[in-house]
Amino acid sequence: MDVDLPFTALADPRRRSIYELLHGAPASVRELTDQLPISQPAVSQHLKVLSAAGLVNSQPQGARRIYTTDPAGLAQLRIWIDSMWEDVLDQSDQAGRRENER
Repeated sequence: MDVDLPFTALADPRRRSIYELLHGAPASVRELTDQLPISQPAVSQHLKVLSAAGLVNSQPQGARRIYTTDPAGLAQLRIWIDSMWEDVLDQSDQAGRRENER
């Protein structure tokens, strides 16, 4: 499972802000630009990165595109984080058992 792209995409605070706005409600580039302190071209570029990472989808609506979050992209990150968390818990259990055996 390749999680580098989504993690890299979300590492940027402006992309996280865009993702959080889209998580709340679908929006066009113009609507996002109105809510953020960055230019329309910058918002468009950030959306391209989020889309390439599988975190955002877009659908044409008239002359504009409406962007939404893609639950599958976030689910991929969750699966990876959950697997790491299970390893941490297993290691903690093993360390506790070793400590009790002393």
